[in-house]
Amino acid sequence: MMIKVMLVDDHSVLRSGLRMLLNSEADLEVIGEAGSGEEALRQLEILTPDVILLDLSMPGMGGLATLKQIKEIKPEIKVLILTMHDDVKYLPSVLEAGASGYVVKKSVDNIVITAIRTVSKGQPYVDSSITSAFITGIINQKKSTENKKEQANLQSLSPREEEVLKFIALGHTNKQIAAELIISVKTVEAHKARIREKLNILKRSELVKYAIENNIVGVKPD
Repeated sequence: MMIKVMLVDDHSVLRSGLRMLLNSEADLEVIGEAGSGEEALRQLEILTPDVILLDLSMPGMGGLATLKQIKEIKPEIKVLILTMHDDVKYLPSVLEAGASGYVVKKSVDNIVITAIRTVSKGQPYVDSSITSAFITGIINQKKSTENKKEQANLQSLSPREEEVLKFIALGHTNKQIAAELIISVKTVEAHKARIREKLNILKRSELVKYAIENNIVGVKPD
């Protein structure tokens, strides 16, 4: 089955190289070219490619705006973003706008043919260099969020709750904590319940670990 492709990029030399590369494949045929988003939309009035190779950064109507217009008028067309940007910050917005894939120009000769064939079958394709960076970014963001959450939880403890947590970490019983702080055992139990709720920690061993990791053990009670 022949896959019909349209090239949309403001660099004519790149389009020429891509046209030669794609037309050399038995199952690929370039049926149209455009140097801008506006020109691409005009051509789509008479052409219906299976896949559009779309540059993200173009003068006039940019790639993202062009992508949105394409998906509005001919949603069945698969759009493969071709870009010089290997920054993952562009990936969510183009996928949300309806792109089927994302290829970085510096690796285009190696993967563009595979990418076109993949998206033409309705499957997504993202350049591996972008995928790795994206996953790493998610992992780092998750770690950052967890660290901020721990700090926020720690800040939410009252001075008295920090004192109680310190004694818990040191292995004191409720009765011993009550004696040290001159409060009732029932009050100690109430403080412990609030600490567990605020930190979302139930096991004593995890409370001890938390206290050590956050230097609570070094806090001197009044």
